Amino acid sequence: MSAKLKVGIVGGTGMVGQRFMQLLDQHPWFQVTAIAASAGSAGKTYEESVQGRWKMDGPIPEGVKSIVVQDASKVEEVASGVDFIFCAVDMKKAEIQALEEAYAKTGTPVISNNSAHRWTPDIPMVIPEVNPGHIEIIEAQRKRLGTSTGFIAVKPNCSIQSYVPALNALLDYQPKVVVASTYQAISGAGKNFTDWPEMLDNVIPYIGGEEEKSEQEPLRIWGSIQGGEIVKASAPLITTQCIRVPVTDGHMATVFASFEKKPSKDEILDRWRTFKGRPQELGLPSAPEQFITYFEEENRPQTKLDRDIYGGMGVSVGRLREDTVYDYKFVGLSHNTLRGAAGGAVLIAELLKAEGYIQAK
Repeated sequence: MSAKLKVGIVGGTGMVGQRFMQLLDQHPWFQVTAIAASAGSAGKTYEESVQGRWKMDGPIPEGVKSIVVQDASKVEEVASGVDFIFCAVDMKKAEIQALEEAYAKTGTPVISNNSAHRWTPDIPMVIPEVNPGHIEIIEAQRKRLGTSTGFIAVKPNCSIQSYVPALNALLDYQPKVVVASTYQAISGAGKNFTDWPEMLDNVIPYIGGEEEKSEQEPLRIWGSIQGGEIVKASAPLITTQCIRVPVTDGHMATVFASFEKKPSKDEILDRWRTFKGRPQELGLPSAPEQFITYFEEENRPQTKLDRDIYGGMGVSVGRLREDTVYDYKFVGLSHNTLRGAAGGAVLIAELLKAEGYIQAK
């Protein structure tokens, strides 16, 4: 590997931005050289801008403490110093769409942690082990944006990472109906227990917009490229409930599924244990050695014990058994701010780098 690619973090002072700082510290391919945020943070060093707001367990990485934060709205200025950016801003949908397109039009690849562009027809929404082929839509997107090097790629919703990988390994058996309930950590709302004391000893049976995302985004991930856009799959039929629980990190899902071609339990377990995706084939730096880990114990996976498997980039599954209404039921678990957010975005960037879509300017 030659010199590291220069990375900008747009929205670098928020919780996901902070996680990016940790994950990219000492990364073998990438180095943070620019940080951008709101005008209120611009002009301060990164350490000053997150003073009293640092939410990660570890300290602020030394390499970014003294970087002077730029105004994210000054697109040309920020883009001029980087090879690509990660975007994790807290703005209205239309504003995010405009901002990300503005960066892409400067010739700068944008890896987005935001939901704003997840349904833009020519923008790939990627779980690298599941639908790496969708990055081929980037050529059509570049033509629309009028750039030969810039583009936008997005990471899907954090909650679906807890069950989509397990179902993806079973697509040959044609899942037809899926019922999933997700039990989601408070960090998914950008909070910890200091910020959100009312979550202690509490469960909230509603997360705005989450059920629609959890039901529809898997179909786009399993969709196909047709005529310069991604057309979502027509099956399976998915229905969900999404619940906020008093857990720091880790989204759990209880899943019921029926199939057109019902597999045996042994066939399912074999698919999970042997499944490898493009990141494993390429040996990408952030790729878990084992994407899906199945636990035989009846009381696993557990959020506290298993969310950090393979550095928080693996997915855990357990309690597979036949059901009286559906064919099977099981439990899934993923780390929502690692696999589900910043870590998943870093893995997308690694895939795009390895496949030649991100290069030094």
